Amino acid sequence: MAEIPFLTETDRDRVGAAVHSAESASAGEIVTIVTPQSDSYAEVALAWSALASFTALAVLAIGGDFYLGLIDRVTGNWQTAWTPRHVFELAAFVAMVKFIAMWLLQLWRPLRLFLVPSSIKSARVRARAMTCFKVGAERRTHGRTGVLIFLSLAEHRAEIVADEAIASQVAPEVWGDAMAEMVALIRQGKVADGMIAAVTRVGAVLAEHFPRAENDVNEMPDRLIEV
Repeated sequence: MAEIPFLTETDRDRVGAAVHSAESASAGEIVTIVTPQSDSYAEVALAWSALASFTALAVLAIGGDFYLGLIDRVTGNWQTAWTPRHVFELAAFVAMVKFIAMWLLQLWRPLRLFLVPSSIKSARVRARAMTCFKVGAERRTHGRTGVLIFLSLAEHRAEIVADEAIASQVAPEVWGDAMAEMVALIRQGKVADGMIAAVTRVGAVLAEHFPRAENDVNEMPDRLIEV
């Protein structure tokens, strides 16, 4: 289990208490998960590195005479003609340097995330949320009333995924207010407050559609899960 550095034990306890309170009025079971990042985006970094490499080759091909002459002047080379072998070696060296340099630059996570298209980040966060839901919440309650509140910090994205019984009665758009309130607070650095706000909103929806029965039991943990 990964531990989110800026979440204190008090924060974790507050989120757990909010889940317990929200579930006390409904038959729903709320699972909260927070992760530092949903994906490494390694293939995106490779694509940008390859693009930088190909771009360098294209520039070298278009302005070949200029760059070859510049190299001759800088190195003091009096060679009047470059052989195909020398040109190929130079092109391979430039492509390799550009590829490695771009890859190394993207080891700085903020730059790597900045270069990832928004649609890809959204899709990866959604996919990670669905995986966590299938493992931790789907069909794990007697009435199929599990709800996952998933937060991916690096991408600044959240997902709410509901089990069969809830999804059949509550449209996905209903969770929009909960996600908007959560993200707004998290952007202020209030991760725990954001999760609590979402839990409260989700709890209100569950209480309306799935009121708690007298014999209802708590089937899933209330604690905040960090992955």
